[in-house]
Amino acid sequence: MSHEFNADAILNGVVNSSPGVPGVVAMITDRDKNIYEGAAGVRRTDGDTPISTDDAFAIFSTTKAITGTAVLQLVEEGKLDLNAPAKNYAPDIGKLQVIDGFDANGEPQLRAPKRDITTRMLMLHTAGLGYDFFSETYNRLAEEKGQPSVITASKECLMTPLLFDPDESWEYGTNIDWCGQVVEGITGRRLGEVFQSRIFEPLGMIDTTFELNDTLRKKLAGMHARGEDGSLTPMDFELPDTPEVHMGGHGLYGTVGDYMRLIRMWLNDGAGENGRVLKPETVEMAVQNHLGQRKITPFKGVIPSLSNDAEFFPGQPKSWSYTFMVNDDQAPTGRPAGAIGWAGLANLFYWIDRQNGFGGFWATQILPFGDAASFTGYMELESAFYASINKAKAA
Repeated sequence: MSHEFNADAILNGVVNSSPGVPGVVAMITDRDKNIYEGAAGVRRTDGDTPISTDDAFAIFSTTKAITGTAVLQLVEEGKLDLNAPAKNYAPDIGKLQVIDGFDANGEPQLRAPKRDITTRMLMLHTAGLGYDFFSETYNRLAEEKGQPSVITASKECLMTPLLFDPDESWEYGTNIDWCGQVVEGITGRRLGEVFQSRIFEPLGMIDTTFELNDTLRKKLAGMHARGEDGSLTPMDFELPDTPEVHMGGHGLYGTVGDYMRLIRMWLNDGAGENGRVLKPETVEMAVQNHLGQRKITPFKGVIPSLSNDAEFFPGQPKSWSYTFMVNDDQAPTGRPAGAIGWAGLANLFYWIDRQNGFGGFWATQILPFGDAASFTGYMELESAFYASINKAKAA
């Protein structure tokens, strides 16, 4: 495949174009091993240290698949009922009220929800929770009422009102952070400890953590802000290194190589290189569309420094599984219908194609989300990869 598929040229092209990206690491795997590992560019634009395949990233919402895995393990063991009220396991979620707007004085109008939030709703983003960078209401609560941002990793940042009654709509938000609270409530351990013993060790993931340490900090790719003119400014950005809450929705740091081990687990029906993480039937169940006829909606960025308007495969229906996006139709890249994948705020993207046995991850550290240069490069990589597979099949 290598001579047919010049991935290095795509990475270098994205770094050297204008506007380009500071640095990118990308990998593609089959069921057994990585079949491509590449890096191009620099860690930070104010330095000349080359970015490398072993560098660490703030992986943001690509954390969600790991928290989802921990939830599914507890379901397998009969310790978690997805349809039971989530407050049975994480009592604080029972305190959340629905916001019906603001009164004439700018005070939030709150009321009790019509039904309890279940862990299933949390896994599917139908509980009523949002994010301040995608929700005008949350952004107003942050600006006028001091609602803390999720990047504070505080208990208080989770205690947001619901944007609608549970199970009445789809809205991307802090649902998977609450799944982390459910896991902690059931296990009596911090989420990072649960991940370490139940997921990272069986998969051989040695460089993924909620608590940024000196080893990872030495090889951390720098965060950059994209200006309106396309320029890139390095940022001194770090999530709290001793977070009050291990945020299951976005809080991990890790390497792309580590994440490929997670992708291979999903390709291999739950098996990791050092032991089984999930049962095959759990994996098969989890990756299905669990939203029914509902479809996920495009993102409207309301905080320009954090997110642009963004959508995967515009015009195509997309569903949600536990806990990935599912493309209902074949994607323009060649990704087959029913494949899964997702993204992280700093323009990290991955896909998992269980049908053909391939997956890939593209990592940059650029804000806001939906960066044209990074996302286009990722789509180009995935498209070139599927073109090479189809060519190989035809031959």
